[in-house]
Amino acid sequence: MQYDPIKRSLGKVFNQTPYLRILFYRLLDLLLLRSWHIRRAVRQWKKQASGVENILDAGSGFGQYVYYLSSLNVNWKVTGVDVKEEQIEDCNNFFRKIGCADRVQFRYADLTKFSEPDKYDFVLSVDVMEHIEEDEMVFRNFFHSMRKGGMLLISTPSDQGGSDTHDHDHHGEEASGFIDEHVRDGYNVQDIADKLKRAGFSAIETAYSYGTPGKLSWKLSMKYPILMLNASKLFFILIPFYYLITYPLAFVLNMFDVRGKHQTGTGLIVKAKKL
Repeated sequence: MQYDPIKRSLGKVFNQTPYLRILFYRLLDLLLLRSWHIRRAVRQWKKQASGVENILDAGSGFGQYVYYLSSLNVNWKVTGVDVKEEQIEDCNNFFRKIGCADRVQFRYADLTKFSEPDKYDFVLSVDVMEHIEEDEMVFRNFFHSMRKGGMLLISTPSDQGGSDTHDHDHHGEEASGFIDEHVRDGYNVQDIADKLKRAGFSAIETAYSYGTPGKLSWKLSMKYPILMLNASKLFFILIPFYYLITYPLAFVLNMFDVRGKHQTGTGLIVKAKKL
C-alpha cells in the first residue's frame, strides 16, 4: 500500500489556506488513533504543568502536534525539529501566517546529535524512534536537553506486529509500503524501558495502544480508504460518504482503545521522567 503519495496529495489540497490546513489537522486528530493517545497523555501532563513551559516535538513532520500543543496554552514555547527541510520551511510559513511565530518555531535537527542542555519541560516523539538505529544516543540527548522534572512522551510501534511486513503497522498502512524506512520491527516493552533507564530516565511507564478495538478502527478509518484511494483517485469524491457510514463505529472503537488497558497491541505509548 502506498501511503506517502496519498498523504502528499491530501497535503497539497489542504495546504492552500491556513483554514484548510487547520481543518486537516483536526481531521487527522479524529482519524488517527495515535493522536487520541497522544492528546490524552498531553492533557494529563498539562494538569501538573506550570504556566510557562518549553516543549520539543522531536520529529515534527507536518506540524500536527505542534499545532495542538501551541493551542493548549499561549504561554508555552513550542519547538519542532525534523530532518526534512522542506517541511520545516512549510511549517514556519504556516505558523507565521496564523500569528504564532513568536512562540512556535521549526528548525532542522539530527536527533542523534541534538543537545540543548536543561531546556525542555516536555519532549514529544511520535513515530520517530523506529526510524533511528542509534536510539540510545537519541534517548541520552533527550535526557540532557530536558529540565529536572520534565517528561518524555513516545509513540512507537511495538514488537507485537507493529512493523509486520505481511500485515500492517499501527499507522494503519500495509508495512510493505514503508518497511524499508524502519530499522527495527517495533519495540519490546522491556527493551525500551531498559534503554530509557540507561539514558538516565526514571518513572518509566509503558502501555500498549492499538489493541483489539484499535486494530479494527484503523482498518475502517485508514487501511481500507487508503487501499481504495490507491486503486482509484475517484474515491476522493466518495470518501466523505464512506466516513459518514464508518466513522461512528471507528470513533467508539478509538474510545475503547484509549480508555482500555491492553495485554498486547501493535503500538506503544511510553512515558519517562527526568527526576
